Amino acid sequence: MGVIIRLSSLSLTTIFTTTTAASTSASFRTPSPLFTRLPLRRLSAAKLSTAVATEEIEERREKKAGVIAPRSQDFNGWYLDVIANAELADYGPVRGTMVIRPYGYAIWEAIQDYLNVKFKETGHSNMYFPQLIPYSFIEKEASHVEGFSPELAVVTIGGGKELEEKLVVRPTSETIVNHMFTQWIQSYRDLPLMINQWVNVTRWEMRTKPFVRTLEFLWQEGHTAHASPEEAEKEALQMIDIYTKFAYEQAAIPVIVGRKSKVETFAGAAKTYTIEAMMGDRKALQAGTSHNLGQNFSRAFGTQFADENGQREHVWQTSWAISTRFVGGIIMTHGDDAGLMLPPKLAPIQVIIIPIWKKTDEKTGVLAAALSVKESLHTAGIRVKIDDSDQKTPGWKFNFWEMKGIPLRIEIGPRDVSSESVVISRRDVPGKQGKVFGVSMESSTLVAYIKDKLDEIQLALLSTAVSFRDSNIVDVTSYDELKEAISQGKWARGPWSASDEDELKVKEETGATIRCFPFEQPNEKGNCLMSGNPADEVAIFAKSY
Repeated sequence: MGVIIRLSSLSLTTIFTTTTAASTSASFRTPSPLFTRLPLRRLSAAKLSTAVATEEIEERREKKAGVIAPRSQDFNGWYLDVIANAELADYGPVRGTMVIRPYGYAIWEAIQDYLNVKFKETGHSNMYFPQLIPYSFIEKEASHVEGFSPELAVVTIGGGKELEEKLVVRPTSETIVNHMFTQWIQSYRDLPLMINQWVNVTRWEMRTKPFVRTLEFLWQEGHTAHASPEEAEKEALQMIDIYTKFAYEQAAIPVIVGRKSKVETFAGAAKTYTIEAMMGDRKALQAGTSHNLGQNFSRAFGTQFADENGQREHVWQTSWAISTRFVGGIIMTHGDDAGLMLPPKLAPIQVIIIPIWKKTDEKTGVLAAALSVKESLHTAGIRVKIDDSDQKTPGWKFNFWEMKGIPLRIEIGPRDVSSESVVISRRDVPGKQGKVFGVSMESSTLVAYIKDKLDEIQLALLSTAVSFRDSNIVDVTSYDELKEAISQGKWARGPWSASDEDELKVKEETGATIRCFPFEQPNEKGNCLMSGNPADEVAIFAKSY
């Protein structure tokens, strides 16, 4: 007998209740401490919804390759079709898991490449912690175990024997990190301690969606320890700023950055900062979070240091993460009915070259020109590929590479070889409007033109996403206005100072949650839209993934 993994020893009712909640973090799960238990009779409905989701997956697998559901009519179907046809991921044999295919993983690698540089520039080092965590570690921090218990995968048997202590398959690493920090930190001279790891995480989700919510996913999780609360707060804000810049400058996603409400704060954190992105169906995606953990975990684990006066103090800590959920965010922000649309800075292939010939005697000259163009672009640092296969027509190739979201396409035929020019098409501008004829093949001219167009596309995608976001946020001053905005599928922004109970009431009645209190606040706030009392902040409400 090998290793047996089971769900945590909570009732099935609790498991199905918490995992169908709308609020799921891209980086860290932020479960509400106020879970409502479903009555047992509703369990069959949860099982039914899972069965329906499985049926839908199988139906889409059997669909004819290349067929995409219209985005405006069936957003979820469109999303699944794009993932399948663009060859980003496939479903794993265990329900709720996914296999990330090379093209999808290349996007994740581009995210890694950017963030790794930023993490190291700000003094963080990469390392690795074990995937198996003693169950007793999870229990040490009360709100942490309450938040994560329903999602845990637990190992009870190893090597054919019952384990003396259950082991948890990593849902997040605050507990094991603190266990080790306690051994490594003795003095203020050991601080700050700032590390990051790129790992997989397991959370037993009942309803899954590729990249957005899966039983296992990939992420980076950063953990730091500091000698003062001010340093920890500065670190938490620094990291959410790095995520914000990445979203805007690399992914062309105009996130709204802010602070989570108490109800939506990460289990065990003092504060949670978030970047919230509006998807193409106007749902919110929590795309990254940074947590000021205060001393909650250091007190639970006894992580202390001797200060300059020899006094023992608990460290102040942070944790922060972005996951493969961001890949889903890129798909749902920029994609269209033709498929994926990738921002050039993250695109694994920025330019696809399609050589076109009809006669055998044309092939040699066309391919030679295509190879010359590829070499020029590659030398200039542009990620470029030639599709010189004989099995497919040029039209099929156009559609296929559009599906995969390649920012620019270069077409080279016999006439182009004669005129020493190429035809260039933009992925973000469909049809004739996005096509330019007669661009010179001369290396310096072509490289400059391609680089300029890639920059234009990057900015255009961001501009389009900003316009879409801003046109779908409604300023509200009353609960009735909030309900109306949410019923129309929009985000509602309004003054808020009401109670946690009122916040949960909004969620129950509208399906929307407070996504954040934005850092950018208006000069005039007004009175709370729910209680009528003065409000110091406006909050953004939306339905979410």
